[in-house]
Amino acid sequence: MTVDVLNIKGEKTGRSVELPEDIFGIEPNDHCIYLAVKQYMAAQRQGTHKTKGRSEVQGSSRKLHKQKGTGGSRKGNIRNPLYKGGGTMFGPKPHSYSFKLNRQVKNLAKMSALSHKARENKIVVVEDLQVATPKTKDFAAMLNVLRGDARKTMVILSEYDQNVYLSGRNLASNHTVALSDINTYDITNANVLIFTESAARLFTEATEEAAA
Repeated sequence: MTVDVLNIKGEKTGRSVELPEDIFGIEPNDHCIYLAVKQYMAAQRQGTHKTKGRSEVQGSSRKLHKQKGTGGSRKGNIRNPLYKGGGTMFGPKPHSYSFKLNRQVKNLAKMSALSHKARENKIVVVEDLQVATPKTKDFAAMLNVLRGDARKTMVILSEYDQNVYLSGRNLASNHTVALSDINTYDITNANVLIFTESAARLFTEATEEAAA
């Protein structure tokens, strides 16, 4: 897949990047995408929900009345779950929602998500960003040109650049991340992926090294 390299004004630079077909041109596996997104979202849950059982609520431990001879039902103490203010039966306890997913499944999910974006022509390659001083206004102007009508974008750098990150940090519709940190959820959540030229070329270099 060949993608033209644009400058920050959206104009073609005359250069292009060849994105490998074994990453951007595979038959997407939607179930793997579902599992990867589910794992990501499950890991975001705090899992701190908690209710008190009968041993944790306040109340006397005195038996309310004798076991037999009253004509009523048998009762323990006031902390019985059947009484107002009593403990909760089988209530939620703090626990983690995260679960394990095989590395091959996660990799396939990521490649499937990238292939979906490639099929939809939602991948843009821009020349490497040179940001001397963080400037959100200039960064937003660049995004407005490159993303077109898309609402959410993800800018993918070859490596972490603090000035670029700070420039886009306050934009709610944008997520800036290094290539090594991308995940399936972020890819699917963005309408357009904007790769810097050096980040896009890393895919080709990795493919060539693997072939060698």
